[in-house]
Amino acid sequence: MVANFEDRALDIAKKYKGKIQMMPKVPVNSLEDFSALYTPGVAAVSQAIRKNPELSFHYTYRWNAIAVITDGSRVLGLGDIGPEAAMPVMEGKALIFKFLGGVDAVPLPVGTKDVDKIVETVKILEPSFGGVNLEDIESPKCFYVLEKLKAIMDIPVWHDDQQGTAGATLAGLITALELAGKKIDNVKVVLFGTGAANIATARLLNKYGIPYKNMVLIDSIGVLHKSRNDYEKMKTENPWKYELMKETNGDNNISIDDAFKGADVLIAASKPGPNVIKKEWIRLMNDNAVIFALANPVPEIWPEDAKEAGAKIIATGRSDFPNQVNNSLIFPGVFRGALDVRARAITDEMVIDAARELASHVREKGISADYIIPKMTEWEIYPRVASAVGMRAIQQGVARVTKTYEELFENAKALIERTRRQMSSIA
Repeated sequence: MVANFEDRALDIAKKYKGKIQMMPKVPVNSLEDFSALYTPGVAAVSQAIRKNPELSFHYTYRWNAIAVITDGSRVLGLGDIGPEAAMPVMEGKALIFKFLGGVDAVPLPVGTKDVDKIVETVKILEPSFGGVNLEDIESPKCFYVLEKLKAIMDIPVWHDDQQGTAGATLAGLITALELAGKKIDNVKVVLFGTGAANIATARLLNKYGIPYKNMVLIDSIGVLHKSRNDYEKMKTENPWKYELMKETNGDNNISIDDAFKGADVLIAASKPGPNVIKKEWIRLMNDNAVIFALANPVPEIWPEDAKEAGAKIIATGRSDFPNQVNNSLIFPGVFRGALDVRARAITDEMVIDAARELASHVREKGISADYIIPKMTEWEIYPRVASAVGMRAIQQGVARVTKTYEELFENAKALIERTRRQMSSIA
């Protein structure tokens, strides 16, 4: 099956020479049209923007354009493959942005792994875009790049491997806990793996209402606890992980068995399995346990093994199992909403509202053990997510323009529908 997908991907790449292109959207019927579209007429547009740079969001494609930035240091399951090899993946990301969110995303792999040069490059590009999506940058430098850019940019900057994964995970967890009869502020959560995804997930879960003391993180060495030999060393090598080491694990679990004992939720975002997560660990968890085994292409534990060990609800990162936790449920709608209100940032609260909207959709259709999160094919969720995100941005004062929920919804729906029609007609 995988080989067939790989062969098809190569055939498509050869035939189309890439997945995206830039196309004009204004009609050109005569040479006179160029006098308005370019010189001399375009000078009037430039002069207006010169007087008020904010008009660049109204008079140019910037209102709907984002940059997809990577250094190619941690691409999918391929690792450090470099910027050129990362381009097909970034093109694919741009295609999903357009198809599911109506967003014009420009893939821009950069030829440096120096964090400060990446920050400088993205900052320099700010006048060209309405937002920035960071992608496939290795941990922990991805945290540094994101935090620096959020501090100096006046447009939203987002790292999908962090915030997208965290948002999708939260969406699935909201409904899973409802189905399992567990309260958000009274669950013990084991986060297996401490890369970008799970560090961001721990932070977002805490923002949503799960106390840090109820979380236990496990890395390649073992459980994070204050007595570990690398406690002080981590302060400088990975301060983001260090902060969680300080705040989590309120019961001071030392062994992996202790971590799993009495746990309600497992969120694994580590290395491909199977058998990375052991059945005997699942058996130590409370009744009605919720298991998210998110590694690709093979989850840390097969769903049937987790179920056999006593898990009630299982989610993975794969589309051929129920409950696929997929970033693509989050980022198109989040950016659609952020762009439509000309947001200056994407806040945690905006991501939480996106997750809540996904959960509401599932609730309306009927939560079950095999349906805790929407599928990507349920495209009607994207305008809803966009509208919820845009409204939260307005409420938090990070939006440049104010619109009603209905305006946001109708605009997002129209853009996404138009894009889907256009793409379905491509030969």
